[in-house]
Amino acid sequence: MGFLDISNVTKSYGSVEVLHRVDIAVEEGEFLVLVGPSGCGKSTLLNMIAGLEGITSGEIAIQGRAMNGVHPSRRNIAMVFQSYALYPNMTVGQNITFGLEMHGTPKPEREAAMKRVAAMLQIDQLLDRKPGQLSGGQRQRVAMGRALVRNPDVFLFDEPLSNLDAKLRVDMRTEIKKLHQSLRTTIVYVTHDQIEAMTLSTRIAVMNKGYVQQLGTPKEIYDTPANIFVATFMGSPAMNILPTRVVLRDGVPHAQVSDAAGNVQYLRFSQQNLAAWDGREILLGIRPEAITDPEGADRKSANIQMLTNLVGVTEPAGSDTFVTMTLAGCDVIGRMRADAAVLPGASFEYAINMEKAVAFDPATEERIAP
Repeated sequence: MGFLDISNVTKSYGSVEVLHRVDIAVEEGEFLVLVGPSGCGKSTLLNMIAGLEGITSGEIAIQGRAMNGVHPSRRNIAMVFQSYALYPNMTVGQNITFGLEMHGTPKPEREAAMKRVAAMLQIDQLLDRKPGQLSGGQRQRVAMGRALVRNPDVFLFDEPLSNLDAKLRVDMRTEIKKLHQSLRTTIVYVTHDQIEAMTLSTRIAVMNKGYVQQLGTPKEIYDTPANIFVATFMGSPAMNILPTRVVLRDGVPHAQVSDAAGNVQYLRFSQQNLAAWDGREILLGIRPEAITDPEGADRKSANIQMLTNLVGVTEPAGSDTFVTMTLAGCDVIGRMRADAAVLPGASFEYAINMEKAVAFDPATEERIAP
């Protein structure tokens, strides 16, 4: 049993079920991120934890106490909304302490809590201002301060950074990470941004169409995606997925692929269990960083396979150069060193780390486990 238990939870609107038997146990101090495309059910699940949405079936419990039917004000949770939801006629200080005032907390305690949180978020100098006088990043800090001041059992964040510009999002992401590391509070965080999910979380629940597709650590999600959806949703650029045939060569399974000129080449698998797929089609998944120039290849890998192919498009990106080639009839992206000598239209020897390759069943789109 976890600190926050989501057990076999469903949500229906009329005859339409939008959340399907969600089971997640969140440990105390954990940072769980719910990530997925718009409409996947992540915000609905967050609202059910908060008590803003009813549960159709199943149970949500905090510290062993069932929350079904419990009013939001009695759940000891704090929520940070995408829209900040600050009172425009109140000062920053009043916004931060309003919830405590409504719960009857004595004024000296409210003042002490406000000063503690304001110092933590570095907004001491803003306490007498109104929200209309603040920048987007400052408003977000105030919204977080209003949640932090209550010392709740669980913090809920609903896409809190989506209204900020790119640089400020990165800065605020760092601040949220620092806060979690110092406070060790239990957080459930909703986002559609997979970079936020990877950098903030201790575990990620990847959702799609009301189902949890995979629950695991960022490394588990990234390195061993459960299916094609997770593989292509998590990662930027996305994992390359290409159709290939498994062929045994000297008893060892290889991926048979055709290059841009139509020549057949072979890439040796590290997964020996794929011998059972001899002669059958699979979908081969390779992350862009596992396709590089020979000098940039992972020296610790025991299975770097070389493949000669034409260079399609090059995209210098400062610290890296992204290269697109045609392989197995697909556009495949590789990530090279910035100074790698790759020229569009020229032949190039690619180093492919097949230890990082993932195989999927084309019929089910599920990962073929080693």
